[in-house]
Amino acid sequence: MIAPAAREALSTWLDQQRALRGASEHTIAAYAADVTEFLSFMTAHHGGTQGLGPLAQIGVSDMRAWMANARGRDVGARSLARKLSAVKSFYRWLAEREGFEPTAVLSTRSPKYQSKLPRPLSVKAAKDVIELAEAQSLTPWIAARDQAVITLLYGCGLRISEALSLTGAALPMGASLRIIGKGEKERIVPVLSAARQAVEAYTRLCPYDIAPDTPLFYGARGAALSPRAVQKVMQSVRMQLGLPATATPHAMRHSFATHLLNAGGDLRAIQELLGHASLSTTQAYTGVDTARLMEVYARAHPKA
Repeated sequence: MIAPAAREALSTWLDQQRALRGASEHTIAAYAADVTEFLSFMTAHHGGTQGLGPLAQIGVSDMRAWMANARGRDVGARSLARKLSAVKSFYRWLAEREGFEPTAVLSTRSPKYQSKLPRPLSVKAAKDVIELAEAQSLTPWIAARDQAVITLLYGCGLRISEALSLTGAALPMGASLRIIGKGEKERIVPVLSAARQAVEAYTRLCPYDIAPDTPLFYGARGAALSPRAVQKVMQSVRMQLGLPATATPHAMRHSFATHLLNAGGDLRAIQELLGHASLSTTQAYTGVDTARLMEVYARAHPKA
């Protein structure tokens, strides 16, 4: 049982993450689960409710016990690193508020793991996916819908959640699109004529009313289109094309970024288009190697 004071502190911290840092509800839920799990372990580990006082006394051996317990439950290195990051963030805030030294927690080393870089498709494969997407349904409007969604993922670099959150207010689709991404961050992305045409073809055939306050993309039964439906289309397409399992809807976004960069696009501009807060995230997203990154900097830096 987590002490009321600790639970209240966690709730306050989560509220601040939501309000001040603009964290998404998905992120907030993950933070809440990870820190709650940590606090619950410490309660059981010490054999009693852990108020704020005992939490301030957590030492290196306690942290080792927690991590050993997680590994014993087959928590992978990547997941454990994520949990530790959430705990550290919470403790950094708690220590500042309560006035204690959080060294034991903050100095805990994150487990090493192999970072999985996204695998973009080749230009030809990306085009083939878009063309073949339309052939996955015998119902004309659904075929047009699938092609429109996947064209937006590749043509605008959208996350699948961003594409499916579009409403009829985006119509008629012009040269740019206002996207609300992770953490409610807004960005403007250009829309290629091919993407506009694909969306127009879908809207002409869609049997459901598309209004400013309704979903742009509908499922077969008239509800908002689900990500799972798009994933199934990609799964079918990649099997027909002989593409690897990494050819997912999200891979179309990776491909958008990588193909732009390979064509000479500026890394900072691509960062803005993707809606990344950090340039390092964009570098990983596009699979940029160090030599290519330095080439971009050398070309762009005024003192180069």
